[in-house]
Amino acid sequence: MSKQAPAIGSYGLIGDCHSAALVSAEGSIDWCCLPRFDSGSCFGRLLDRERGGFCTVGVEGEASWRGVSYVEDTLVLESLLEGPQGTVRVRDFFAMREHGALEPHRELVRIVECERGSAEVRFEVAPRFDYGAVRPWLHRAAVDVFTAIGGDDGLLVWSDGELRVEKEAIVAGGQIHAGERLRLLIRFVRPHLLEREQSALDAGKVDERLDETVQWWRAWRERLSKDGPDHDALVRSALTLKALTYAPTGAIVAAPTTSLPETLGGERNWDYRFSWVRDSTLTAHALAELGCEREARRFRHFIVRTSAGHAEDLQILFGIGGERRISEECLELEGYRGSRPVRVGNEAAGQLQLDAFGEILNLAWRWHRRGHSPDDDEWRFFSELVDTAVERWSEPDRGIWEWRGAPRHFVHSKACCWAAVDSGLRLAEECARTAPTRRWEKARKEMREAIETRGYDSERGVFVQCFDEPALDAALLLLPVVGFVEFDDERMVRTADAVRAELDADGFLYRYRQDDGLPGREGAFLACSFWLAECYARQGRLPAAREVFDRTMGAASPLGLFSEQVDPASGELLGNYPQTLTHLSHVAAVAALAQTEPRATPV
Repeated sequence: MSKQAPAIGSYGLIGDCHSAALVSAEGSIDWCCLPRFDSGSCFGRLLDRERGGFCTVGVEGEASWRGVSYVEDTLVLESLLEGPQGTVRVRDFFAMREHGALEPHRELVRIVECERGSAEVRFEVAPRFDYGAVRPWLHRAAVDVFTAIGGDDGLLVWSDGELRVEKEAIVAGGQIHAGERLRLLIRFVRPHLLEREQSALDAGKVDERLDETVQWWRAWRERLSKDGPDHDALVRSALTLKALTYAPTGAIVAAPTTSLPETLGGERNWDYRFSWVRDSTLTAHALAELGCEREARRFRHFIVRTSAGHAEDLQILFGIGGERRISEECLELEGYRGSRPVRVGNEAAGQLQLDAFGEILNLAWRWHRRGHSPDDDEWRFFSELVDTAVERWSEPDRGIWEWRGAPRHFVHSKACCWAAVDSGLRLAEECARTAPTRRWEKARKEMREAIETRGYDSERGVFVQCFDEPALDAALLLLPVVGFVEFDDERMVRTADAVRAELDADGFLYRYRQDDGLPGREGAFLACSFWLAECYARQGRLPAAREVFDRTMGAASPLGLFSEQVDPASGELLGNYPQTLTHLSHVAAVAALAQTEPRATPV
């Protein structure tokens, strides 16, 4: 076993809208949390090569993997493996089915099919529960079933190959010839329910799981409404965003992983397996734009429900089930390629991030424009959000980048408060709702005046990161997105160029260059480059937009997945993966190019 974890970008994602797994290019499942995205890992070798646990597949003798791809328009991975006596195709997936939001299979399936010659196949299942802390009890329950139990976690492992225990792993395998298959199914079951769940499985049922899963993903893909030159990459981003949606509640995780580093060996390692208001509202909007209004509606309800309908109870992130207490702790794991600490939980849940008010009100406004106006209870909640934005907009906050230094007066945060009030006023007018419009209008005017004076460098003619400071921030590229300024406003044109010039990272963009109170450095932030591409496109500057867009697309993994960041020098993906914010920013950039490319004038 290699002592070094594979590159982040070499992994493929599989999932069932409840949990997810990362599969390496050499057929090893090195990350999987069950039964939810934020559960303790059962396969966690990604964060600790010795203790984390894994599930592998291979063939006897010297063999080589010949690439990995997705079955078209699905989240089913398939790989070719060349062995000494033949070639096999490996398909990996989480089983999907209709109405699986509340009754999922909770099954991870691996099917090996011999395409040429013959092969001696070997599966090895070595679970380690609770991030590697618990070595499970392995027990034979039937001829073709083993169970793995540890604490309140349990796995049922079925195969139509010969099953046995070797050391601390369940091994299955056998010889197959051209046209034959060997199958492995891993089902999550609570230990006290294992006996009841040991229902008979057979090869036919497992093959049906594959067919049903392919049909499920393709049926969902048919709902997408976009087309164009960037169509294939757009579909992959949309499928990824759907996979990162937690079906029971409508929450959307920022990423399915924790503690993948922003710099190899560094300390900037965070847990992203939660639902951020900002990321999720943008994701809901992106999916709605693609024709997936159901997901947008369910997340909108999740935010209102989770906040108990009261603005003062709004956090900037929640657990995917709606949990409010998300404490942060460090685990005694070696970390991805020695990057420590390994964190679970995220203390940013307690931060003040003023932009959340604007994101929710903008989503409400867009939803209204689609013909879904707020009901009485929703309006009460939205009205309270506007009032809170009015009361708190002048306070310093942690901002979109979750600043862990002293709070500051971030221009993006102020603009989002302005957007909350502006959207609230427009909703009140169009929906004939009672609102303190004079007070809101007065506050909106004060916010704009403050941003356009203290948040604007008149000498350079550009917006700045913080009040009364000259430094820039890539989040300024979002000012037109929240509606504060038009894309083609001369101030915004100059700001976009200044951001590109001052935050350039070998063709990508850093978020900022200021000391943020954390040790070490970070990579270039991929979402920022897509924001710049969108900005240029909507300014009618197509050559520049396409240049930035194509450069950023070059950072995608071979499977079309994006991480949070990239090392500008090596091109290696960094940070949690795949990253919701990057994928939704990709969707927005594709939409901007599709809408402007035919009529844009080069500049």
